[in-house]
Parts: sequence; C-alpha cells; structure tokens
Amino acid sequence: MMPATGHPTPPAPALTASTLSTGTVPSGPPTVACDRPVQGSILTPARWWRVMTLLSLVAGLSALVCLQLGTQYIGVGRILGLVSSPLFGRPGDEQMVDTAGVILFQVRLPRVVLGFLVGSCLASVGVALQALLRNPLADPYVLGVSSGAALGVAVAVLFGIGTTVLALSLLPVCGFVGGLVALAVIYRMASTHERLPIHSVLLAGVILNAIFSALIMFITSIMEPNRSFGMMAWLMGSLTAPAYPVLAALSGYLLIGLVLLFKQVRVLNILALGEEPARSLGIDAERVKRFIFLVSALMTGAVVSFSGMIGFIGMIVPHAVRLVLGADHRLLLPASALVGGMFLMAADTVARSLFVPSEVPVGVITALAGGPFFVYLLVWRKDRLA
Repeated sequence: MMPATGHPTPPAPALTASTLSTGTVPSGPPTVACDRPVQGSILTPARWWRVMTLLSLVAGLSALVCLQLGTQYIGVGRILGLVSSPLFGRPGDEQMVDTAGVILFQVRLPRVVLGFLVGSCLASVGVALQALLRNPLADPYVLGVSSGAALGVAVAVLFGIGTTVLALSLLPVCGFVGGLVALAVIYRMASTHERLPIHSVLLAGVILNAIFSALIMFITSIMEPNRSFGMMAWLMGSLTAPAYPVLAALSGYLLIGLVLLFKQVRVLNILALGEEPARSLGIDAERVKRFIFLVSALMTGAVVSFSGMIGFIGMIVPHAVRLVLGADHRLLLPASALVGGMFLMAADTVARSLFVPSEVPVGVITALAGGPFFVYLLVWRKDRLA
C-alpha cells in the first residue's frame, strides 16, 4: 500500500554489527503481514532454552526407544536393571546378563551413540556450509573430503587391510588419511593469493568428487566378490558398533569440532548476508571461511571414515529445522545437531530391525525417509505463505 501524499515513509534504520549479532530488531515502521517471518518470534533466551530443552528430552526418549528395538526386544525395565546392576551391586539374572547385557552394552549402546554423533555432525556441518557458501544445496559431501575418505577405505580394502580382527580398526584411520589428502588438494586448488573464493571451493569439491568416485568404482570392480559386496554396503552407509575406546576418542574429536562450530554462530548470521556486508561490519571473512572450511572438512572426514557415505542428513535436516524454527544460527545450529542425531538414530534402528536378520544400509533409509519428508515440509511451508 502506497503512503499518503505528504507523509513520506521514514527511512529504515541502518544495520549494525550489534543488531545482527544480538538478533534485536531496530526501531522503525512496522512491517506488513507478508514481510513477517512465518516463525513470527524473535530469538530470546527463554525461547532458546525452551526449544533446546524440548529437543533434548525428545532426543533422550528417542535414544531409549532405539535401545529397546532390534532383533531382540529389551524392555525399559530390563534396560534400567542392566544399567543399575553394576552401579548398585545388584546381582541380576545370569541369562539376562549373558544375552540382553551383551546386546545392550556391546552392540546397541555404542551404535546408538555413534549414530547420534554422526547425525549431529553431518547436520551441523550442513548448516555451517549452507551459510558459508550461501547455497541451499550445500551439504558435508560437497567439499570432496568425503570421497577422499571413501577412496582411502577402498584402497585399504583392496590391499587386504581389514581382513583380520586386529586390522579392522585401521580402516577408519585409512579413511581419515584419505580425507586429509583430499582436504590438502582442495585447499591448494581453491586458495589464491591468501584468499579462499567460494566458487573455487565448490568447483574443486565437485571435480575431486567426480575423480574420486570414478576411482572408487574402479577399485570396487576389480575386488574379489565378497570384498566388493562389503565395500558397496559400506559406501551406502553403515554404523558398525565400535569398541568403547575408539568411540570415546571419536566422541571427543567430534565434540570439539561441534563446539568450534557453535562458537561461530553469530558470525554465520552475518556471513549469510554476503562477504561484503560482513567485511563492512568488521568481520575477517577470509579467516572465518578458512576456519569453517577446515573444521567442517576434518569433521566430515572422520565421520565418513566410520560410517560410510550417509546422504541427505546434512542437507535436509538444516532445511527442515530452518523452516520450523527460523534462520538464526544461534538456535538453528544446535537444534539441527539434535534433530540430525535423532534422525540418524531412528533411521539406523529401522535399518537393523526392518528385515531381520538382514540389515539394510542406513543411507538407503535416510534417503527414503528424508526425501518425502522434505517434500512435505516444502508443501506445508507453501500453504502457510499462501
């Protein structure tokens, strides 16, 4: 609606670093209904705590449900009994300890924890890269590091690493080394004159993804049939329960990466507007880009080394959370981490319970569940904006 003659609309207040980083709305003329965000509320500490508390409770309940389901059902009472027995010195039933205890503590618990960590990291890296690259299709695999990690595992399997129980722990190491090599190549290809152009990173990632994928397919085609089948299943995503020392080391590594990303949420809010506005507000855009790129690549390489290529989480979960909660990264990043962890835990539970005793690759479940769910969210969003 045009303003009345003689009553010009006052100019909008200028954006400053304080308004962008704190999330406050500058004073000025009220916005019309169509300009308001669908989420409709400013991020306040009360809203942040309310959302995160709710998601944390749902994540805990989801983990408990995932621990119950599988080839053998374990009830909540039995789970609590098994957990409390060593803590309070309560002697339990020998048969229960021998079967349910082994299944719970050696298979399901480390697998559920690994699934939550992998899902959280993929979703968090997806949020960071979508803000950094300003590309809604960006996900953890766009950098090319994941293909490098998969190539490292493929080469290791080709030369016989992983054929014995002792050597199984070396496969993630080989995958991580492959991811580091890919990271070094991408950084060398993309950086020019101490700058890291976004388009160069995208092009380098796409090129290396194509090259590494071709090499992986070639190596898989010349493997022995049994190794080739295992390699293809791993490439589609697999959450094999690791030993607790390995899981503890991986958890510490990934948690450090998550904390480093969480500390960049205010900068990501500004970078989402573009590099020039960020520079005008005093942000060293090149330093931030290099930092987020390195952290995201190192986290992706570690995740792929343990879980294989699990797609859709890094792209779909950030979009879904953004549609529901808004685009403020102070809430978007930690909320996406929790939702991504829950999503992968649930997908892995379905993968190992759907066709017992066979197991479906978890990457197939994430694709089948994530695609239609994302379409539903888009339709729901369209109806609300109509």
